Amino acid sequence: MRCAWETLLGLIPQRMRQEVDRLGQAEARELRLRLGKPPELVLGTDSSWLSGAVTQEELQFVVNAASRYSPWAAQTISKGYLSTAGGHRIGLCGEAVVQQGVVTGVRQIHSLCIRIARDFPEWGRELETLSGSLLIAGAPGWGKTTLLRNVARWAAQRESVSVVDERVELFPQGFSQGARMDVLTGCPKPEGIEWVLRTMGPSCIAVDEITAPEDAAALLEAASCGVRLLATLHAVSAEDLCSRRIYRLLLQQKVFDTWVFLKPNQHYQLERVAK
Repeated sequence: MRCAWETLLGLIPQRMRQEVDRLGQAEARELRLRLGKPPELVLGTDSSWLSGAVTQEELQFVVNAASRYSPWAAQTISKGYLSTAGGHRIGLCGEAVVQQGVVTGVRQIHSLCIRIARDFPEWGRELETLSGSLLIAGAPGWGKTTLLRNVARWAAQRESVSVVDERVELFPQGFSQGARMDVLTGCPKPEGIEWVLRTMGPSCIAVDEITAPEDAAALLEAASCGVRLLATLHAVSAEDLCSRRIYRLLLQQKVFDTWVFLKPNQHYQLERVAK
């Protein structure tokens, strides 16, 4: 297991660092900061409440440390998150700024959820030999991104893999890549999939979190070009997956050859799709 722990500590207010370091270095998953309330350090299925109430200045410190005032980071804030070095991701909640029906930013931040990235480079090694397109499904926090990262790395040892890493979570700075891997960051998935199809000629495309009909349509187009796909989405069972309208065309066209359903504590089960 690898984690850019020192990078994480540099993102949080000074007064919290010692407690977070002592309590969470081995297994912390999230640090939640809510204005006027104690910080919550999420440790697997349990939590530890840290001392003191979170202030507005501390919330702003985290945002400034994570974004470094970069214009690209400011754009992602309008989507409700910030990605940082080391793969850590910060979700934001507060008073949204809406102009002509479009969210353009957050005027005042009330809560932050810092998701701590951990890399388990050997997890799921049994999936390395699978052929065809692979769909990884599970609940938030069960390891979809981690498993996708590993499978994409192994695939890139033997074929050309283009990764559309919209939120800079799959392969952030400091995370190793496969030998035949090309990573496009910061681009929405539909445009990114079209981009790499047109410019990189991949035999495989990897994307994290199919969340919109446009994502599904872009994957369907890539599959029609003969490209192998590696992707993740939110679903906890085959029944749950099949009930989601967003994925209907992908399932009807049998785009994916294997479904991987994650369980808590890094367990998973495979389901082969009959063609």
